[in-house]
Amino acid sequence: MSDLFSLTGKRAFITGGTSGIGRAVAEAFVAQGATVAVADITDGTAVAEEIGARFVSVDVSNEDSVHTALQEASKLCGGNFDTVVLNAGVGDVGPTFEKTEQALIEKVTRINHWGVLYGLKHAPTCMNDGGSIISTSSMAAFINVPGAGVYSAGKRAVTSMTEMAALELGARGIRVNCVCPGYTATALGSGEEGQKLCEAFTALGRVATVDDMAGVYVFLASEASAYMTGQSLKVDGGWDCGPTEKLLQLVTGDASAPG
Repeated sequence: MSDLFSLTGKRAFITGGTSGIGRAVAEAFVAQGATVAVADITDGTAVAEEIGARFVSVDVSNEDSVHTALQEASKLCGGNFDTVVLNAGVGDVGPTFEKTEQALIEKVTRINHWGVLYGLKHAPTCMNDGGSIISTSSMAAFINVPGAGVYSAGKRAVTSMTEMAALELGARGIRVNCVCPGYTATALGSGEEGQKLCEAFTALGRVATVDDMAGVYVFLASEASAYMTGQSLKVDGGWDCGPTEKLLQLVTGDASAPG
């Protein structure tokens, strides 16, 4: 049982792996014994050296870049991957559909939607049978907030592609799942507004840390999740459970259900 979560002897590739959730996942994988390549659009050589990983450059919005990065990382790590984490993304939100400019639509869609699609297209050729692909979606795929329409659409697409890829890759024993974080304390995530939302809307009453997320990725990469595929795991502090006592108090003046 103690070996269920071990990644010893495994190879992993992580996009957006030099900061935020991606870096926390990379560090957790290394700690569990994996050989890890982190990929990012900015130079992450120093970060990779610090956490004991390899670095390759990637622009996930460009298909050729994704393909090349996977091949280069495979060579650096000494063979095919057992786990691929498609985590790179942007968090641009704010304007309603009426006010969303084309440049923002293209940026968010290319990175958050197409970036995962390119990963799902090219990662299997660099993976061992029986491996695991993990994408990062968001609770925005399930809970709508005005002004996050383009972002939410891209993240909901990730949940759909997760199910489809699970069907297509099941014959090789490759599992495909995605993680749907709530507000998380990263450069992309929760400012003061996110903190206030989490205090009122989540059962746990707080914003997530990157360490709250990392263990879920280890689970999905390990043999502990050997019979799990096509799933979207909500890691949201209980946001989607329903109105909290604090929210009821704010709205109705009473922490109990309206009678």
